[in-house]
Formats: sequence, C-alpha cells, structure tokens
Amino acid sequence: MKVIEIHHPYKLEQIPQEDVVLVLGFFDGVHCGHQEVIRRGKAEAEKRGLKLAVMTFNQHPSIVFQKIQPETMKYLTTIEQKERRMADLGVDYLYIVEFTSAFASLAPQEFVDQYIVGLHGKVAVAGFDYTYGPREIATMANLPKYTRNRVEIITVPKQMTNDKKISSSEIRELMAAGAMEEVASYLGYVYEIEGTVVHGDARGRTLGFPTANIKVPSSVRLPRKGVYAVKIKVAKTWYLGMAQIGRNITFEPGRDVTVEVNILAFNQDIYGEQVAVEWHHYLRDEVKFTGVEGLIAQLKQDQQDTLDYFKEKSDD
Repeated sequence: MKVIEIHHPYKLEQIPQEDVVLVLGFFDGVHCGHQEVIRRGKAEAEKRGLKLAVMTFNQHPSIVFQKIQPETMKYLTTIEQKERRMADLGVDYLYIVEFTSAFASLAPQEFVDQYIVGLHGKVAVAGFDYTYGPREIATMANLPKYTRNRVEIITVPKQMTNDKKISSSEIRELMAAGAMEEVASYLGYVYEIEGTVVHGDARGRTLGFPTANIKVPSSVRLPRKGVYAVKIKVAKTWYLGMAQIGRNITFEPGRDVTVEVNILAFNQDIYGEQVAVEWHHYLRDEVKFTGVEGLIAQLKQDQQDTLDYFKEKSDD
C-alpha cells in the first residue's frame, strides 16, 4: 500500500495517474461498518480491474469546524494503526489529507472536482451518512448533482449489530462503560493501544506485582478507569496480563492517570520497549485500600480472575 500525504492544494505529481475506486470517510477505529464500506470498494475495484484508493484525514474535522483544541481530541486509532488496518483490507493507495481551514472551505462542487474526479475516481464509495461540506446540501443523495455523470456512486447503508448502528460514537460510549467485549464486536477486533514502557515508581515490584508503565500518546482514547484482563505484545510475543488505568489512589491523591500492566509469568527488563496492549475484559473499578495487605490480596484475586477469564475464553 502506498501512503500519500496531501496538503491542500495538492500537486498534480502527487496523484497516481490511473483510474481508481475511491472510498471516502474518516474511519476512526476502522470498525465493522467502515470495513464493510472498504470491502464494497475492494469488490468493485476487483470487478473493474482498478486499484482501490481510500481518502481520509489526518485529524477530526471538528478541530477546524468547532475550533476544538487538537490536544484534547481522543482517537480510537492512531494514523499508524489506521494505515495498518487499511493495508490488511487490501487498499492500494491511502490518501491522508490534512484537514485545514483552507481544505474545509471547499464548496461541495470544488471538493468533488478536486478530490473525487481529481484523484481519478471512477467509482466513489461511502457510507450513507458521509458529507463533504454543509450537512444540508453535501449529502450522498446530492452527490450525483456534483459528479455530473463523471463518477459512479455506491452508497453503503447503515451497518447494525445488537440492534444498534455500528459507529465510532457508540464504541466510545461502550469504552466509557468498560464494555470491552461489546467494543470488540463493533470493531471486529480487540481494542488495542500502543505505547512505550517508561520508568515508574517501582512500587508494584515491592508488592510482588511488578508493572510495566506504558506511556501512550495523548491523542489515544483509553477505556474507563479500572482493572482489566489484557494481553500485551513485547517484541512480537503476546503475554497475558492484568492492567490498571488509574491514579494509584491508595498511595497518593491527585496523581496523573497512568497505564500499568502486570505481565503474568514474565520477568524481563523492558524499559524503552514499544508495546501493544489489547483490552479484553473489565474486571473492577479502581479502589482505595487502607493498607498494603488489602491491596495485595486484591491483586492476587485480580491475577486469578485474569487467568480464569482467558481460560474460559480459550475453552469457548
């Protein structure tokens, strides 16, 4: 897959000079609904003998339209994760357009001329609710008016699971509730974050439960605070673990939120390692204990609950 980063206005030499099936969307999470849109595009590309291109943005449009501070925006996927999932879905060209004020000011006709026809899209594929300008006029229903028979249009209908629309907003709500199994059913995969192992206060080691402290990008959306059964990938190998997202309130009030993983049956120094963490199951809330004895007893229970969860899952 070739990744093409575009700053509006783009240079013609950036654009591959061949006809494509062009799939449009922001695709945060690349969830099951998004995957269906891309699969429809892939099937159409194969039928026509064309390459499959996807156009997405480097940041959420609300940062420009609603003047949200970029550092406060939390995403389900980083750009790098999005790229990998697109490659796995068979995308040939991934356009990542910088969503700037200049780009946002394009009228619907200008967008179609420059970013559908201009990218050599012979077929445009998008979800039913995709917009490319003011919501009241830049709809999929109105797209034929702007394409003027230059592009065939495929509109993918609403995708449902558990009688609910599959959407990034629904996934965010489920994550806020700690419903990670439901999150996985919407995503089509277990929710995963990536980060770097950094030095912590080493308190877990003194308790007999050493943890890897994971520094994650500020733009990454974390599940709700609490303790989870997880898997963690270190140097291409996956290990079972129990993780906490929280402030370590037993020892010190007002601490920053941290992500710590106790890796089961593991005893290696991994400071500086790039790791990935899959969030499989919510075990419990973060609790303030009056003493270390109660905390250690609970950690032992968490460890057993984690092992039980994965054993039951493997038996299914």
